Amino acid sequence: MALAKQETRTQAHPPTGTKGGQTGKLPFASLTLGALSFIGMMLSIGMIFFYAPTDAIEGPPQRIFYFHVPMAWIGMLAFVITTIGGIGYIASKNERWDWLARASAEVGAVFLTLALILGSIWARTTWGTWWTWDPKLTATLILWFMFVGYIMLRSYMGRSSSSAYAGAVLAIVGVFDVPIIYLSVQWWRGQHPTAEVGVPQAALPPEVVLTLMVALVTFTLLYSFLMVQLYQLEKMQTLAQRLRAIVE
Repeated sequence: MALAKQETRTQAHPPTGTKGGQTGKLPFASLTLGALSFIGMMLSIGMIFFYAPTDAIEGPPQRIFYFHVPMAWIGMLAFVITTIGGIGYIASKNERWDWLARASAEVGAVFLTLALILGSIWARTTWGTWWTWDPKLTATLILWFMFVGYIMLRSYMGRSSSSAYAGAVLAIVGVFDVPIIYLSVQWWRGQHPTAEVGVPQAALPPEVVLTLMVALVTFTLLYSFLMVQLYQLEKMQTLAQRLRAIVE
């Protein structure tokens, strides 16, 4: 009888944003995104190593470019989504927004870490050093610290409204670094290449541009697939925490 009463109480108080405690209606979306990510990754790898031309100056190491740029793009996109999730939670108090923010921060931290590692390997072969305090690199490293700080803050404060508010504030402050990363090559002289006046970026070989676009789309699909999985995990963790509190 006691277990039956606890089960009734659990069903009577589902997490905010769910209907009757039912979890997710996204298996089709998950399968679709997973399949598209796999197909895109196979296509991207084939184009990177067999379709895109080898750079005449940098040689084969230049192919890191097709992984480094999409991963850096996902890192910036993920922090923007984290900020949107934080603002959405402040405005609506709906936990769905907080689940979105936490999931995006975790995925973004992984992608940005890989972008920095690959960038260092590429820099070693091109610039002769593993790291230089280039404005773009420095701004990207700051964003990485913002990701780490966000995850540590949320882990320390737990799953509470105060944790969600604190995370949202940190994300809103940190998101201003994203346009700085993007515009740093125009604002300051650094190691990273940029389009010179009168020389459009379209001057790149069409094979390079097409391969990069396919890689960008593929990594965006992969980010979306991972986001669906982590969003569901955040929801399940919230449910588990509430069930534990009821039992205790």
